[in-house]
Amino acid sequence: MALEVVGTGFGRTGTDSMREALNILGFGPCHHMHEVNGSEAQKRLWRALAKGAEPDWDRLFEGYASCVDWPSSCYWRELVEAYPEAKVILTNRSPESWWESFEKTILRGIGIGADPESLGRFVIAGKVFGGRPEDRSHAIATYEEHTRAIMATVPADRLLVHELGDGWEPLCQHLGVPVPDQPYPNRNSTAEFRRR
Repeated sequence: MALEVVGTGFGRTGTDSMREALNILGFGPCHHMHEVNGSEAQKRLWRALAKGAEPDWDRLFEGYASCVDWPSSCYWRELVEAYPEAKVILTNRSPESWWESFEKTILRGIGIGADPESLGRFVIAGKVFGGRPEDRSHAIATYEEHTRAIMATVPADRLLVHELGDGWEPLCQHLGVPVPDQPYPNRNSTAEFRRR
């Protein structure tokens, strides 16, 4: 199974809601950091990739029809090229609201635990933010550059920029599927994240 949808947005841009939405729309299972955290095999594969192993995308995404969130969004350029038929979705929100959510959730989580090889530390703190995830202005600049790069690289007919609150209509239009008769998912609030 090849990826049909590549999500390129940073964590805390509605990626867990998008994961659920893609599952509902038939583009699942959708790969997300939740899948990595829940699987030792996934952790091994992604850690090896982060350390420089040659990517085997079909193995990393075996059984998945779509991907969102980190760690996959770190490799969006490679995935967009490796799966040229896949639709691309950039989940997005204002940089300031993203930082506020990131600071209260993922940033705190990166520093917790004794595992020096955790993907949070290795990929998010190191690869994405260059070892400076706690530097607000640097993190926001990184977020903004990421957004600009995607919008400048992915052809407009292949890309959907999905803002928080956009709901089903633009997503379903982009994917060519009918709007389901249920509310758009609202998952992984700051409170839910902290409880986990």
